[in-house]
Amino acid sequence: MRRLFRAVYGERPAHLLALLASFALCGYAITRLLARDWWGVAQWVAGAALIHDLVLVPLYGGADWLLHKAARGRRRGSQVRIAVVNHIRVPAFLSLLLLLVYWPLISQDAGPQYRNATLLSPGVFLGRWLLITAVLFTASALILVFRRWRAARGNRE
Repeated sequence: MRRLFRAVYGERPAHLLALLASFALCGYAITRLLARDWWGVAQWVAGAALIHDLVLVPLYGGADWLLHKAARGRRRGSQVRIAVVNHIRVPAFLSLLLLLVYWPLISQDAGPQYRNATLLSPGVFLGRWLLITAVLFTASALILVFRRWRAARGNRE
């Protein structure tokens, strides 16, 4: 029976149970979210989809193209070029993801609800986001330098 299930489904039964449980949890979260402000949620989802597809995809597609062009201009092997591009992509992605998630706090447009709920000022988030971004890019650059150093040392031996 297990072999038939795995042949039809492609995974173990536990995988299907975990997937169904996660769908149930997401469904519950959606019903709780929509019970409070369904119109605001619908506007946010539609706006996010439009902004992503019409604004962000061309922006980060163009930025990635420029990054590849800039890395291609140097006389290096393709593996090094790809490593450099990826060591810029990852911290940029994480930084932009943090910017997206915490935009109301970073832009200091959190409103009185945040201050009332936490008794904290949202004014510190811009500096913290910039610091996290600097740390991400610095760590990525150090990892790239270490990897290149280790590869160069390995080639000499």
